[in-house]
Amino acid sequence: MTVPGVSAVRERIATALFERVAGTEGPERRDRIQLSEGPRWFAEDRPIRQVHADASMFVGGLRALLLQSLHPLAMAGVAGHSGFRGDPWGRLQRTSHFLAVTSFGTESDAEAMIARIRRIHERVQGTAPDGRPYAASDPHLLRWVHVAEVDSFLYAYQRYGAHPLDQAGRDGYVTDTAKVAAALGVIDPPTTEAQIRAELTAYRPELGGTHEARDAARFMLLQPPLPLAVRPPYGLLAAAAVASLPWWARWPLRLPYLPVAEATVVRLAGDGLVRTIRWAMAPPESSPLESAPPHSAA
Repeated sequence: MTVPGVSAVRERIATALFERVAGTEGPERRDRIQLSEGPRWFAEDRPIRQVHADASMFVGGLRALLLQSLHPLAMAGVAGHSGFRGDPWGRLQRTSHFLAVTSFGTESDAEAMIARIRRIHERVQGTAPDGRPYAASDPHLLRWVHVAEVDSFLYAYQRYGAHPLDQAGRDGYVTDTAKVAAALGVIDPPTTEAQIRAELTAYRPELGGTHEARDAARFMLLQPPLPLAVRPPYGLLAAAAVASLPWWARWPLRLPYLPVAEATVVRLAGDGLVRTIRWAMAPPESSPLESAPPHSAA
């Protein structure tokens, strides 16, 4: 059964979301990724494809940025070179493209993307406000960025994903992401969920809430460059991302910790919004009243 007008609404929402996440080149990039022939790094049934194609990535991506900002040297690199204020959507689109190519693209395209990112990393270096030197190519910093990202994507998927993974699936996802991390320069990356958790604990003495990190958090959560009509649903995504952060990551960024509200109101609102995004991004030929696996967001 098709509800009149629903397809048009779905198309408008999907187009707006896709343009924001993937940019004006998104459709061309998507076609290349999906239609190019050749072997892939990951088979269609691998967990990395399941997680990275799901709408929960909207929550996981924002959580990852907040968590990554807690390392002062990683945050210094972002503040000094990324332009998160001047071009926040460009940064999001580049990250989305990287994830799409390495998760779904051909081996040759994935390898070319990795080589491009490594060249960029070689140019990103400087001195943090505390006087310590940093370099994006530093394996220790690369490892932190990877661990925070994988933990965030997996956590968001387990909470808001369409089909949460069992333990074997979660370990399989971490193993899949380790292939990408190793190609980027991470030495002996984690391959199980337990190892990811242990890595987070090991990094905690190095973490802290710098002025740059708190400024980035305020910008991402409270001052996003969005039309007024889009800010309420974005606010729900932001609340879901904050609620998914571990308690020890809140205070350094001056973020609230409201366990009762987060376990009830925020979780229900986040789940409803992610379901709406998943519905909007589903293949247009499927019934608007039926669930369907989402396309990649980039």
